[in-house]
Amino acid sequence: MSIKVFADGANIEGMLDMYREGNVQGFTTNPSLMKQGGVTDYRAFAKEVLAQIKDLPVSFEVFADDFEGMEAEAREIATWAENVYVKIPALNTKGESTKDLVRKLSHDGIKINVTTLFTNEQIADFIDAVSPEVPSIISIFAGRIADTGVDPLPVVADAVKLAAPKSQCEILWASTRELLNIFQAESVGCQIITVQNSILAKRKNVGKDLFEYSLDTVRGFNKDAQALGFHILP
Repeated sequence: MSIKVFADGANIEGMLDMYREGNVQGFTTNPSLMKQGGVTDYRAFAKEVLAQIKDLPVSFEVFADDFEGMEAEAREIATWAENVYVKIPALNTKGESTKDLVRKLSHDGIKINVTTLFTNEQIADFIDAVSPEVPSIISIFAGRIADTGVDPLPVVADAVKLAAPKSQCEILWASTRELLNIFQAESVGCQIITVQNSILAKRKNVGKDLFEYSLDTVRGFNKDAQALGFHILP
């Protein structure tokens, strides 16, 4: 497959396992994943990751909610390593767009990963904001868009076309829900998809004969029923 798979998580052991196995082409993190992973020292966690993962992109997100704080944090994070992308949310908790900040940082040479993008207007604004000379990532939360009953494929496809003139700007399919999303994202030309380890583990099923899969499933149900000792008839 031509699409790049980025692992989405904040468990350093899991990240390093995937790195050593060569199954992914990059890594992303976010505050929620860090909370789940029990990270208590952001800088120490990031430094440990970057000390061992030096040749693949790794995204670390700002935590501030005001633009001045976001900028200060972004400039600090950008100094941690050459392979760092700074994740900036598309808006703050007041609903104010960060596009001007992203424009400033990107044109100052900082690699930006714009995150939490949902609408066509947001996507267009941030593709316009990033520098054509500096690598950047536009992260569209396709899975969460789908959770609302809206098909994310046209949204992502339009973003890919809009970003095409900027060769350094890549579109990322975020909030992946199932393995099929990898094939869907690639079908519309998306360059990157973030995938959690539990979904990546399902890649062993790709190409599996569906009849054999059906039989395996029946055998699994039967094994569990036998183990439970269920009886319907006396």
